[in-house]
Amino acid sequence: MVFTAPLPAPREETRTAQAAEPRNLLAGPWLWLLPFALTAGLTGYGLTDSLLGRDELVTWDMVNRSTGQILATLQNVDAVHGTYYLLMHAWVGLFGDSVVSMRLPSLFAMAGAASAVTLIGNRLFGSRAGIAAGILFSLLPAVSRYGQEARSYACVVLAVTLATLLLLRALDKPRSPWRWASYALALTGVGLLHLIALSVVCAHFLLLGARARHDRSLWWRAAVALLPVAACVAPVVLLGRSQVQRQLYWVPEPDGWALISIWQDVFASALGAGALIALAVLARSPRKAPLLGCAVWALLPSVLVWLSSHGSVSYFRNVYLLFTLPAWALLGGAGLAAACRSWKAATALLVALAVLTLSDQKRMRQPFEHDAPVPLDYAAAADVIRNFHAPGDAVVYDRDNTWKLDGGVQYYLPRDLKMRDVFLTRTPRAINQLYALECPVPAQCLKGEQRIWLLTQGNDQDPLIAINQGQASALRAHYATTWSQPVTGMTVTLLVRDGKR
Repeated sequence: MVFTAPLPAPREETRTAQAAEPRNLLAGPWLWLLPFALTAGLTGYGLTDSLLGRDELVTWDMVNRSTGQILATLQNVDAVHGTYYLLMHAWVGLFGDSVVSMRLPSLFAMAGAASAVTLIGNRLFGSRAGIAAGILFSLLPAVSRYGQEARSYACVVLAVTLATLLLLRALDKPRSPWRWASYALALTGVGLLHLIALSVVCAHFLLLGARARHDRSLWWRAAVALLPVAACVAPVVLLGRSQVQRQLYWVPEPDGWALISIWQDVFASALGAGALIALAVLARSPRKAPLLGCAVWALLPSVLVWLSSHGSVSYFRNVYLLFTLPAWALLGGAGLAAACRSWKAATALLVALAVLTLSDQKRMRQPFEHDAPVPLDYAAAADVIRNFHAPGDAVVYDRDNTWKLDGGVQYYLPRDLKMRDVFLTRTPRAINQLYALECPVPAQCLKGEQRIWLLTQGNDQDPLIAINQGQASALRAHYATTWSQPVTGMTVTLLVRDGKR
């Protein structure tokens, strides 16, 4: 690939554009504080409106294990999320495991990513484009959606944008070992948080190549920085490859249309995706490398993941491509700055985008959004048990057909409300796995409890149909259904031992 001009230092690159801009607004800390505050405010609004989703319940389960148990579990499953679990384990140890506490790191990560996007845009396209990019990023419904989720994806977005910003800083002063070390540390964080996000290095090589035309020492300096990154990430790569078949067996192989339609899910808004892509097409710059670098960052990962998803395992999920959103915001900011010569026009377009995506923003905060499209009201089910619980009650969860139903109800139950889990023989924590082991001979696990709560997915007239039929037979032999209470997506049933009704 041939570049028409090298990537210049930030001051040279933005001097002309910034000369005509109002310095009192775009200079100093306002450049990154405004997008940070806007993103934090938008993402923080309705932070607890949605119930914890299944993946968040996995996080809750993992972070409440000891460090040794987490490390042992990672040898068996979920190694690619291990760094996030360990970080969250420390966080929860300090701040507790409330919904707010578990989701706050993601909120801060998205807000930090907005600031980094702004600073990158300032270096590549000028301060007007930079602050527009940060605001565009903050308005994306996907930013709110995953900034309100206790999973690693928001942290991945932050790590990718921070690594890109630190690379640009290293290119400003290539003789500074500390800047290269900072870049290497951030890139290591990217790999340890999510391996697929390391594909951003393709865009980094493009930016590096533009500068290396005039300073070939950049190649060996970059190589020295990347060697420790490879060494740190390699164990996760090897362990992740050994586990991927068990964890992603359910992801379908994508067809050609999936490569186009996935962007609606990545942006969490069809209108938002269309508007931002249209602005990205308008992006202009006298230097080709910044535009090409952002375009590669925005588009190439999806193509690589799509191509690699036609083997034995498919990796083609929208959450794995969220780290491309900053690149789209950067191109959109450059397009907005090129299309609008005044702040009034730019502000009008930003307000229009906010209005267009308002319905999607509301949808992101619906009670069951994190478990869509199969909503389960764990909190309502827990309330039923809490209101009618009696000492000595036991519980049975449908584990055969429903992932994390047990964890969801347990999270929303009072911590001091303890019930024997009738058919549970070994918890996931005890065997360093994500799945529990249940009694192989259900009849032998009944201990004569007078009342048993049954939690199942769906609203069948006979809730026992929904569970393992060996367990159902054991329960039918000694218990009768006294009443059932349907809640959204679930049924709470009270079984009473025969002769005790």
